[in-house]
Amino acid sequence: MKTYVIGDLQGCAHEAEALLENIAEDAKGDARILFVGDLINRGPESLMALRRMKALSETSGGRVEALLGNHDLHLLAVAVGAQRASKSDTLDEILAAPDRDELIGWLRQRPLAIFVDAHLCVHAGVPPQWDAAQAMALAGEVEDMLRSDGWIDFLAQMYGNEPDRWDDALTGIPRLRCIVNALTRMRLCLPDGTMDFAHKESESGPIGSGLLPWFDLPGRRTLDVTVVFGHWSALGLILRPNLIGLDSGCVWGGKLTAVCLDDRKLLQVDCPEYRPHSGKQ
Repeated sequence: MKTYVIGDLQGCAHEAEALLENIAEDAKGDARILFVGDLINRGPESLMALRRMKALSETSGGRVEALLGNHDLHLLAVAVGAQRASKSDTLDEILAAPDRDELIGWLRQRPLAIFVDAHLCVHAGVPPQWDAAQAMALAGEVEDMLRSDGWIDFLAQMYGNEPDRWDDALTGIPRLRCIVNALTRMRLCLPDGTMDFAHKESESGPIGSGLLPWFDLPGRRTLDVTVVFGHWSALGLILRPNLIGLDSGCVWGGKLTAVCLDDRKLLQVDCPEYRPHSGKQ
């Protein structure tokens, strides 16, 4: 069975359906399909996309899974009143849907990281201090919280840019917030792993800032596995021996991308420009 990983949908349900058809043809049978998060928001069909992903997940016998991205977490927070909606959100249909509670319930059960066939899949990135095993364990701490009775209280305290650097001594909400920020928001960092959240629309930081993409940081401990991620449309598609970046800007008029992890075959669907491109997610 081949494994395919798909980049950020952001509510582009028709493009997702076309790509799934291409995968079915390429796989010639059963396929395992993983989405790297941001199923919803910004695009025109967030409700349709979320319903489709939920149905696929629940009827696939574990062969279809989706990670939580920053937009998915944003929906959870808005739905429970822990965060205000943004003017650019396209979440109203979900929030008003008759099956809203079922959709939210399914979404908060999703993982923040998946390890499959020597590939570590996350939405945004992995701090240089973590190896794959630690990334999975720390993702599990947040997953446990989101699936617990305290999930709403956690969402109310989840937002913030501090702490901006991982420390094994972190505890409580600051620890969980740092994990969430790394796995769902991180792009640029200082060489010591300090995360920068100010520069969202470029491939690199200003000249002289010292900022680097998280995957180019010295001493990164996940060099022994292939990290698969989305979240960074300004970078576009990245294919390196131990790195796969899948956010090719579907909602911004780019492409929706899938990569087969078995043979690196690339499958893409062209997308209309639903939003003027800024590189921002």
